[in-house]
Amino acid sequence: MHPRPLSGLRVLDLTRVLAGPYCTLLLADLGAEVVKVEQPVTGDDARAFGPFLQTGQSAYFASINRGKKSIALNLKDSADRETFLSLVNQADVLVENFRAGTMHKLDLSAESLCQRNPRLIYAALSGFGHAGSHTDRAAYDVVVQALSGLMSITGSSADEPVRVGTSISDILTGIFGAVAIVSAVHGRTESGQGTVIDLAMLDCTVAALENAISRFATAGVAPEPLGTRHPSITPFQAFPTADAPIVIAAGNDTLWAALCDCLDRGDLADDSRFSSNGDRTTHHAALETELTTTLATRPADDWLERLADAGVPAAPIRSIDQVVADPHLASRGMWHTMDDGQGGSLLTPGSPFRMNDTPPPLSASIPGLDEHHQEIIAEWLATDSS
Repeated sequence: MHPRPLSGLRVLDLTRVLAGPYCTLLLADLGAEVVKVEQPVTGDDARAFGPFLQTGQSAYFASINRGKKSIALNLKDSADRETFLSLVNQADVLVENFRAGTMHKLDLSAESLCQRNPRLIYAALSGFGHAGSHTDRAAYDVVVQALSGLMSITGSSADEPVRVGTSISDILTGIFGAVAIVSAVHGRTESGQGTVIDLAMLDCTVAALENAISRFATAGVAPEPLGTRHPSITPFQAFPTADAPIVIAAGNDTLWAALCDCLDRGDLADDSRFSSNGDRTTHHAALETELTTTLATRPADDWLERLADAGVPAAPIRSIDQVVADPHLASRGMWHTMDDGQGGSLLTPGSPFRMNDTPPPLSASIPGLDEHHQEIIAEWLATDSS
C-alpha cells in the first residue's frame, strides 16, 4: 500500500512562485489535498516563467505544483471573497507567502481567519517575517542569500561572491514551512487549537549556515569563502586529476590512512604536519599541493576506482545530464514524468520521501488555472458554485 500520511488534510494554498509552492508541494506529495487559490486571468506569477513546454505551459510552474487543484478567486471581489471565507471554514491549513501586512490590508488577517476557524493552521512565509524591524521589505532569493551571509562563504574569493546555484533560501523556507505545518497538525490533535506560523526566508537561511556562526563565535573572525574545501575537515574538497576534477572526503584519521595507501604516499601518512585532522587543516595548503601533484598523474576514472576499492569517499563532479542518467537515482524512483495534457511530457525530480521502502504516488497532471473550480466548490462546500 502506498504511504499517504497526510491523506484527508485540506490545505488552502495562496502562495506563488517558489517558497510557498515548494512547501505545499511537499504536503501534496504526502497526500494532502492542496487547493491553489490563484488570481483570475494571470494566476501564479510562475505560470509566466520559463522554460516553457511546446504547449506554452511553464515547466517551472509544473515542477513545483504537481498534485494541486486550482481555483481562481479575486479576494477583492465580494462574491469571490465569500467563497474564499467558506473554504477557510473547511480548511485544516492555510499557507500564504505575501509580503507582511498584505493579508491584513485585505481584512483577511491570521487573527480574523483563525477566529472564524479556531482549528486553522495559518502559515505565513515571507522574506523577513511578521515581527521585527524590516517586515515590510521585499525579498527575493538572491537578496536573502546576500543578507544572510550565505554568499559571503560561497565561492572561491571574498572579492567575487557567488550565489548558490539553486534558489536555496526559497527551498529552505518551503522545507521549514512543511515541517512547521506538520508539527502544528500533530499539536492540534492534543490541543484542538490551530497555530499561527511566522516563517522568514532570512531566518531559515541563517538557521542553515551550519558551523559558520560557531566559527565566528569562537574565533571572532568572519568566515570567508573556501571554494570546495571544508573549514575543519581535511582533505575534504575537489582536486584536479589528469583529465577532470574529483572530490575526496577523508573525514577521519582512518580514511586519511587509507587515502595515503591508495595514493602510494606513505610519506604523507608519516609526515608530522598531517598526523591528525587538526594538523592537516592547519597545513591544508601544503597538503593540497602534495595531493594535487600525485592526483595529476592519473585520469579521474582510475583514481575513482582505486579510491572506491580503498573505501575512501570520492566522486566525480557531475553535470545535470549525467545526474539524470544515473541508474541509482532511477532505481530510487527519483524521476517523475509530468503530462502536459496534449501528448507531451516533462521530466521532473520525484519525491525523496520513502516510507516502508515505498515512495509516495505522485500526480502527473499540471493544474490549469481555475481547472478545479466546480470540483472544489462541490466537495468542500457541498453547494452549487452559482
